[in-house]
Amino acid sequence: MSEARASGAHPVSLIDRLLARWLSVRQAPLALTSQPEPRMVGQFARGQQMLAGNYLMSGELCVSQGAVPFEAKSVAAQDSLHGFVWLDDLAAVGTARARGLAQAGLQDWLARYGRGGGPGWTPGLVGRRLIRWIAHAVFLMQGLDARGQARFLGALAQHAGVLERRAWRAAPGLPRIEAQVGLLFATLSLEGLGGRVAQASAGVLAAAEQQIGDDGGIRTRNPEDLLQIFELLTWAAQALADHDRPIGARLGELLDRVADALRVLRHADGGLVRFHGGGRGAEGVLASALALHDQLRPRQMRAPGDLAMGYARLAAGRCTVIIDAAPPPLKAAPASAHAATLAFELTSNRRPLIVSCGDGRTFGTDWHRASRATASHSTLAFDGYSSARFATMRKSRLELADGPRNVGLEFRHAPHARAVALSHDGYVSTHGLEHLRYLDLSADGRVLAGEDVLLATTRSEKRRFEEVLARTGGAGAPFALRFHLHPEAEPSLDMNGTAVSIALRSGEIWVFRASGLQVALAPSVYLEKGRLKPRPTQQIVLSSRVRDYTSQINWSLAKAHGTSAAIRDLVQDEPLAVPDL
Repeated sequence: MSEARASGAHPVSLIDRLLARWLSVRQAPLALTSQPEPRMVGQFARGQQMLAGNYLMSGELCVSQGAVPFEAKSVAAQDSLHGFVWLDDLAAVGTARARGLAQAGLQDWLARYGRGGGPGWTPGLVGRRLIRWIAHAVFLMQGLDARGQARFLGALAQHAGVLERRAWRAAPGLPRIEAQVGLLFATLSLEGLGGRVAQASAGVLAAAEQQIGDDGGIRTRNPEDLLQIFELLTWAAQALADHDRPIGARLGELLDRVADALRVLRHADGGLVRFHGGGRGAEGVLASALALHDQLRPRQMRAPGDLAMGYARLAAGRCTVIIDAAPPPLKAAPASAHAATLAFELTSNRRPLIVSCGDGRTFGTDWHRASRATASHSTLAFDGYSSARFATMRKSRLELADGPRNVGLEFRHAPHARAVALSHDGYVSTHGLEHLRYLDLSADGRVLAGEDVLLATTRSEKRRFEEVLARTGGAGAPFALRFHLHPEAEPSLDMNGTAVSIALRSGEIWVFRASGLQVALAPSVYLEKGRLKPRPTQQIVLSSRVRDYTSQINWSLAKAHGTSAAIRDLVQDEPLAVPDL
C-alpha cells in the first residue's frame, strides 16, 4: 500500500482534469437502475454538528453555516470533504434539514468543481465520492427538481467514465481499491453498464490481492488501513450478492483472511490496536464490517488467533494485550512507520488501560515526529534514542531509515497463562544491547507479568557496550520503561512510590509494581483522530541505567483484590463536543 493513506496525497494529474472536463460535456446522463443498500456507519452526533455549522474533518474544524466548506487547509480534510465522507453523517440524521444541506453541498460541488477543478479528481477520490453518491442516491435525489436530478445523473455517468479509464492508475493500496469499488458500484447501478460487472469485479480483486498477504495483513502494518480496505471489500461483496452476482471463491477467501487478521488486532472493547499511523477506527465500523462479512460468509465461530500482520495477541478473561512483534515497515511506509517494536497495549473489558500515544499527523509536523519515537510507546527506550533510526529525506520528510532487523517471537502458552517471549536488535548498533521482553497474562486475565532484559552476548556487542559505558564515565547508559495510560485511567502513587493504583471509569482498579525500582508518574498525551488537540494523560516511568552486559527489570500489572471478575460497566464515554474535542 502507498505510504500516503489519503487519496489526495497524490496531486491531480492534468490527464485526470482534462478527462473530467471532456466527460462533463460528452457523457450523457445515465439512469440509476438499482441502488446498493447504504452500509456506511455514519455518526448522528457529527451530522448534528454539521447542521450547527461545525465540520470536524480529519482533525481540522471548518465552520460554515448552511454550506459545506470544501476549502479546508489540510490535505486529509480536503479528502474527507471532496470524497463526500460527510454524507454518511448527514444520512444518519436523515431529517429534511439534513437532506437539504446534503443537496446544497452536492449542487455547490458540481457547480464549482464538476468540470475537473479542485483537489478531488484523483481516481481514488473519484471512487470514494461515487460510492457514496450511489449508496445515498435516494437521500440525495428526494425532492430535487428535474434539472437537479439530471445534473446529478450526469455527474454519476461522468464519474463512471473517469473510473473506467483511470481506476487502474490510482495510487496502489487504499486509493486503487476505492477506485475499483467505485467502478463496480457504477456497473451494478447505472443503466447500460451491466455488461462490465465481471471486469469491474476482477479489478477489485486484483487491486486487493496486490496488497493483502497470506496472513490477511498489509505491508504498511497499519491496522486502520486494513480495516478501511476490508470495509470497502465487504461493501463490494454485498453489492454483488444483492444483484445475484457471484462473489467468487478468491474474493471470499481473501475476505476470510482479512477478517481473521482484524480479530487478532481487535481489543476487548472492539477498537483496533493503534500502531504505525492507525487509530482505533471509527465507532462501530469494525463491528459492522465483521458482521457483514459473517453474513456473507457464514462460518463456525472460532477464537481469534495469536498472530497477524506482525502483531501478537494475548487474551484472557476479557483482557487483551496486543504487541508490536515485527520490524517496522521501513520499505512499505517509511514516512508513517513508528519505532514501536515490542510495545504493547492492554484493554480490560471496554476500557483501554495501557496505550501508545497514537499518530500525531493531524496535529502538525512536530506532533507527528514525536508520536513516531519509541518514547511515545509502551516499551523500553534509551534516553535520546529510538529503536529505529529516523532520517530527513527529500522535501524535509522524516523517514524511518533503519531499525530492528531481527525480531524474535515465541508463544509459551500454558493452562494457567498466555505468554510470549520477544526480542529485537534495534539497540545493538547504538548500544551493543538486545532488548528481550517476556509478557505473561494469567488465565483469568487479572495479572500481566512482565520482564524486560538488556543483553550483550557477542564480542562485538560487548565491545560496543563498553564504548558506550566509557563515554558515561562508568555511570551506565540511561534508559526508561514507559507505560502510557489512557486519558480516562486515573493513576495515583501508592506505597511510598513503589506502586501505582489505576482506577478505570468502570470501577476496576489495577495496581502496577516493579521489583526494586521507584515508580514515577509523568505527563503524556493521547493523540486521538477526530479531535482538535491532543488529550493530556499520564505515563508510568521506570528509570534506570545499564552498567553490565545484562540488566533486568521485572514488573507486574494486576487487578486489585477487591475488583470483581465481572463489572456492569454502564458509564458513558466522554461525549463528542465542539470545539473542545
